[in-house]
Amino acid sequence: MNQNGGSGIVVRDVMKTKYDLVEGVATVRQALEMMQHVETKCLIVNKRHANDEYGIVVIADIASKVLAKDRSPDRVSVYEVMTKPSITVHPNMDIRHASALFDHFGLSRAPVVDRDGEIIGIVSHTDMVMKGLLKLQ
Repeated sequence: MNQNGGSGIVVRDVMKTKYDLVEGVATVRQALEMMQHVETKCLIVNKRHANDEYGIVVIADIASKVLAKDRSPDRVSVYEVMTKPSITVHPNMDIRHASALFDHFGLSRAPVVDRDGEIIGIVSHTDMVMKGLLKLQ
């Protein structure tokens, strides 16, 4: 533990820095075909304008809202299955606080945003446990 009682491991230390940004009007098929960073298991939905918020589509959302309901990925738009606004975390947040936030809101992953509100990465429970918890002493 550090002198402030935290773990000393912050979100920036464990987050993935590569992610996929899509437009909400894209179809689910188009978004999945454009996806280059499958390991994030999500897509970030871009803002439509400066005062808008980012959205997020987790692969599990597509499974439950498209695949399980036998809907065509060609006829469902990303905006129909996304969560917006997305709950975001700060890169300097202790992973213990981030994990508590995830637990409270039922999240599996979240965008990491800098002070300017720009996305700089994605963090997941798996990242925090496998890259963070194992470093704690």
